Amino acid sequence: MSIAPLMPVYARCEVAPVRGDGPYLFDADGRRWLDFASGIATNSLGHGHPHLVAAIAKQAATLMHTSNLYSVPAQQHLAERLVALTFADTVFFGNSGAEALECAIKTCRRFHHSGGQPERYEILTFSNAFHGRTLGTISATDQAKLRDGFAPLLDGFRVLPFDDLDAVKAAIGPHTGGILIEPVQGEGGIRPGSHDFIRGLRALCDEHGMLLIFDEVQCGVARTGTLFAYEQYGITPDIMAIAKGIGGGFPVGACLATEHAARGMVVGTHGSTFGGNPLAMAACEAVLDVVSEPAFLDHVRQTGDRLRQSLEQMIPNHDWLFESVRGLGLMLGIRCRAGTDSRAFVGYARSHGILLVAAGDNVIRVLPPLTIEENHVREAVDRLSAAARGFAEHQRAAA
Repeated sequence: MSIAPLMPVYARCEVAPVRGDGPYLFDADGRRWLDFASGIATNSLGHGHPHLVAAIAKQAATLMHTSNLYSVPAQQHLAERLVALTFADTVFFGNSGAEALECAIKTCRRFHHSGGQPERYEILTFSNAFHGRTLGTISATDQAKLRDGFAPLLDGFRVLPFDDLDAVKAAIGPHTGGILIEPVQGEGGIRPGSHDFIRGLRALCDEHGMLLIFDEVQCGVARTGTLFAYEQYGITPDIMAIAKGIGGGFPVGACLATEHAARGMVVGTHGSTFGGNPLAMAACEAVLDVVSEPAFLDHVRQTGDRLRQSLEQMIPNHDWLFESVRGLGLMLGIRCRAGTDSRAFVGYARSHGILLVAAGDNVIRVLPPLTIEENHVREAVDRLSAAARGFAEHQRAAA
């Protein structure tokens, strides 16, 4: 048999963690990495956080799964909590960001269908976005690496330039029903939308009776220094997809919506076998216990500012490699100079004991646990600097 037991859809690197502790990962031989990838912004509380571990263990010993055929009190409680913390009036729980986005897309289409305008099925999306890997969510992007070989894709999406409000205005037509956007693009290169752009989208949706959908799968749950990124723009979406950090590493996603936006989501229109199971709800409750506290959000903002300043101070020492820093809170990106490769640097940095994530636009994503302290910032910059010093020689040797 020539195919591997694991379907070979990942180009996995040499790191093979078996244990985590705070912001660190360890392999079976005891090698240690500073984890500034966090499972791609998923391990919001780091590894082995005592409050999260205790909540999961307690719930696992009590009740893990029933069915959405029955009432799930833990699901009801968490939904009420999220409603109280956000713009939303109602929540659907799934198991991933892609599922949360599928629910958001369906909610938008059902909104117009229930209002007697089924022709308004089109959703405007943006270049270099990443919304997941289902057929629906790859149809919402223009990234060839996601779409290649999966045609025919789902109709009803029109991809526009990011941060270009005039392009959005020109694209609105009789079939346009909504706008889907990551307020801070993650895979696209840690690109926050400008305030004028994001606020302009809200105004256009209000003017044309469209729904504004935020994908906060990566940038939500305190990652940018506010509980959700939309708060930093002074507007609210109609629908929002979240996942990753809300479970702290446990697989869970959610679609949040206003009562108005969810008017078409009635009995039988959507569902999930595992979505909202008691074990996932316990994990989310534990994460919210920590990240929703004002003092914790202050910590994320302050630590994010300190990390950004430290990275900016580092750049002049390696200005042949690094160009600039961008992002919000602890969702930061280092853009590499032309002629260098962010993915190659991320791979090389692993040999210096730090885990990072590459992104579009030649950017290195820096996504540490939200619980890091000052000493972890210093360690990260020291390891990045050491990797930068050796990278040129490494490239020459590899050539």
